[in-house]
Amino acid sequence: MTAFITHCWKNARLDWAVLLACALLVGWMPRPALAQPVAEVVQLRLEGDNEGVLLSATLNFDLPTTVESALLKGVAVFFVAEAEVYRERWYWADKKVAGAERHMRLVFHPLTRRWRLAVSPSTIANNGLGVILNQSFDTLEDAMAAVRRISGWRIAELRDLDPSGRHRVEFRFRLDVSQLPRPLQIGALGQNDWALSMAATQRLALDNLK
Repeated sequence: MTAFITHCWKNARLDWAVLLACALLVGWMPRPALAQPVAEVVQLRLEGDNEGVLLSATLNFDLPTTVESALLKGVAVFFVAEAEVYRERWYWADKKVAGAERHMRLVFHPLTRRWRLAVSPSTIANNGLGVILNQSFDTLEDAMAAVRRISGWRIAELRDLDPSGRHRVEFRFRLDVSQLPRPLQIGALGQNDWALSMAATQRLALDNLK
């Protein structure tokens, strides 16, 4: 009888040990990563006229809930598009020959219930100096449609390009956290909702610019 009880106790201890090991294994197994919101450049087109290179782009991204909440509270949100043109060199690092920036400030006015989008080639000051385009929209979706679409943006002059060289354009788009109010800047650090960015690269065919 004693031998039987001892045998059962050993089996029970073994079963508990197996269960504990399985529990620990499950606990240490890597969790599947949460799907990140889609943010991509779905179309990038380079064209030319008699003066230079024009860039058009279509972006695909959803505004994170945290950012939309900040907008509804009257916080201005800034987006920046950057384009750089490089001449490729086999004997040295590629040379940057031209570049342009496009700054966009989106803000909601609670009194009028309208959205205002300002566009500038440089950082937008509080006094509004340097803004080349102001648009008003009835809905956030309409305003974001304008942000997601860039058309006929001049990024380089023809004199900047070497007719016999090979060139490429690097395009980037991001949500600019550095222009948020200081408390929001600190709170946005490390948060994926505020880390919205995308990029694309395309060869520049000079024959198509003529």
